[in-house]
Amino acid sequence: MVRKRVLTVLMLLSVIVLPGCWDKRELTDLAIISAIGIDRTNEGNYVLHLQIINPGNVAGGLQGGGAGDRPPVSVYSIEGDNMTEALRKASMKVSRRLYFAHTNLVAISEKLAREEGLDFVLDNLDRDTEFRTTATVVIAHKTKAENIVKILTPIDKIPSNKVNKTLDFTEAQYGRVVKTNIQDVLKTLAIDTRAPVIPGYMMIGDDKKGISMENTQATDPKAILQADGLAVFNKSGHLKYWITDKESVGAVWLMNKVQHTFINADWDKTKDAVSLQVTHQTTKLVPEMRNGRPHIHVRVAVEGIIDAVKYPFKLSDPKELSAIEKALNKELEKEITNTVKMVKKNKIDFIGFGDTIYRKYPKQWEKMKDTWDKEYLPELPVDVKAETYIRRTGLRNNPIQHQLEDE
Repeated sequence: MVRKRVLTVLMLLSVIVLPGCWDKRELTDLAIISAIGIDRTNEGNYVLHLQIINPGNVAGGLQGGGAGDRPPVSVYSIEGDNMTEALRKASMKVSRRLYFAHTNLVAISEKLAREEGLDFVLDNLDRDTEFRTTATVVIAHKTKAENIVKILTPIDKIPSNKVNKTLDFTEAQYGRVVKTNIQDVLKTLAIDTRAPVIPGYMMIGDDKKGISMENTQATDPKAILQADGLAVFNKSGHLKYWITDKESVGAVWLMNKVQHTFINADWDKTKDAVSLQVTHQTTKLVPEMRNGRPHIHVRVAVEGIIDAVKYPFKLSDPKELSAIEKALNKELEKEITNTVKMVKKNKIDFIGFGDTIYRKYPKQWEKMKDTWDKEYLPELPVDVKAETYIRRTGLRNNPIQHQLEDE
């Protein structure tokens, strides 16, 4: 009997200390922000563009555009002397409490990234307890951050999801882009062995027509969002230059972030005579100290499948496959070497050569770190060696042209 009474008292006490729903937030009272665009005026003011989800318009409706003719998101633009003031001013336009827990994209204008850098912007975002630093960050290239946030997309209802999915797919299949979140950038800025690199995003087409629902309902959208190159920053967080799509492949190889991509090689007088689809790869940067000077050995191991042939190879012949592997090695080494030259010329180590030296030779790095970019990096010897292995040739060995000639 006593045991039952004690149990009853404990149960009553536990009910008292339960928090319940004291901090509940109704969906109708929240403005769920999926993306933030940050621009800067010529006068130096900040302009925030808040992409707010319209829940009723996202649920149901057509795949490309929400319910009926209403947009799945609304975008409010607010100007202020700083980001905090702009967010405060948002209460004059938005009738609900701003909610950043679901924000998965931050677009920063190229002008702001060049002139002011990333420190102040990222510091504001990182201080917000509600904001997640796992949000993807992109640099608006050849356009305003406003357009990255405002353009409506025909396949994915919410534009910020379209940007994230495109970066994921491009990184996984094309190998020319490195997806980066705010946490990655903050970590890189906090160290002195590597500089940040952030993917670029641009708008192609008519920005005025891109913000209307007609853009989501047309078979040929008048405005589209597209991944475009990589933005390279110095260690203080200022944008210095862009790496184009053709140049970025070598950078992604060096950073060991290639998942799947392709390698083309010429043969005889035929350009791009063979194409290898990369299925597995490993890139290692091996540092070495010689007479007090650093050296870097780049070793790349690649496995792949031949997926395109424009020359009558005899792919059933092991000797011919071996010759093709050598041609692919040469092409890959050339692409990586060109990127190394670019890194040394611009004197910004976003690859992390200095990081490899710091990890293996920490004492020597302490002597080099202050003058690494200006003194050591431009003269850094880097030798590149690639080993390519053709695992399969697809559903056929010899090309159709060669087979018809044999018949």
